[in-house]
Amino acid sequence: MQEFNQLMSSVDRGDYQPFYLLSGAEPYFIDRLEAKITDQLTDEASRSFDYSLFYGKEVEASQIIETAKRFPLLASHHLVVVREAQHLDKSTDLIAEYLSQPQPQTIIVFCFKYKTFDKRKKLYKAVKKIGALLETKTLYDNQISHWIRDRLKESQFTIDSAALQILTEALGNDLSKIEKEIDKLKIVLEEGSQITPEQIEEHVGFSKDYNNFELYKAVGKRDFYQCSKIVKYLSENPKNHPLVLTISGFYNFFRRLVLYHGMPDKSKAASLLGVNPYFVRDYEQASRQFNLKQASKAISLTLEADLRSKGVGVKSGNQYDILQDLLVKVFAS
Repeated sequence: MQEFNQLMSSVDRGDYQPFYLLSGAEPYFIDRLEAKITDQLTDEASRSFDYSLFYGKEVEASQIIETAKRFPLLASHHLVVVREAQHLDKSTDLIAEYLSQPQPQTIIVFCFKYKTFDKRKKLYKAVKKIGALLETKTLYDNQISHWIRDRLKESQFTIDSAALQILTEALGNDLSKIEKEIDKLKIVLEEGSQITPEQIEEHVGFSKDYNNFELYKAVGKRDFYQCSKIVKYLSENPKNHPLVLTISGFYNFFRRLVLYHGMPDKSKAASLLGVNPYFVRDYEQASRQFNLKQASKAISLTLEADLRSKGVGVKSGNQYDILQDLLVKVFAS
């Protein structure tokens, strides 16, 4: 993220590099940097003359080099973008040779998605000397909410911890999808708005009362009736609430509860559990309902449910049956 932010800032300042080698597992950051460079260097008039777009499956390295040697006609630079560059993996040495004496008014953006570019390649070594490198990584689940908050802040929105938790669950971990949903909020909400659970339910289409987040809170209170109502809703809306995510959340909830029980200094719970301080009270409350032995047992039961959800040793993989059975066993432990 820091590397990405630095490159975005340098492009904003007009500090361009002759070659951008963008690679890695998370395509969102590659797409955003490509779009930023394109917006900065081209406009409607110059794009027809000074912008060349290629796809790795359809172009040869020699064609990219030939195009890169052209001088710009209207813009300050000739921009050459190569998408799906991973399909050019075997012919990148030619481009590395071009970089020994690049056209000074040409900028090449190489979008190499879903895997890291081989650092042993000549092109990597050449770009390291004269260009810019970006290696993107998939954000961990516990980083997604921070990222969403930052994106909302950039869009002049505020959000409290509870609403952020609901929005994070609603949007999942697809950064491109999250970006589109935030763009939708920018259209329907006034700048400077505080995003509420009610607005999330209305505009994102995600229930503020019946979701995984509320399910784990109800479990922590040992509220079987409320849990059953939520499980029924989740099983009737599997598209927004995949079973694998619900079970994964169960596991994380009880794993953190076991950690909470073992903490000699509960004042450090937020950082040790990796949660917002606002949610520590949920684990404090759950610790009074489930002792260490019960919480550990719940983890074992959750792992069994996970196997059932994958069809291991069961006759039925129905979402409602699996979750309801898990609830009964956890509350009986």
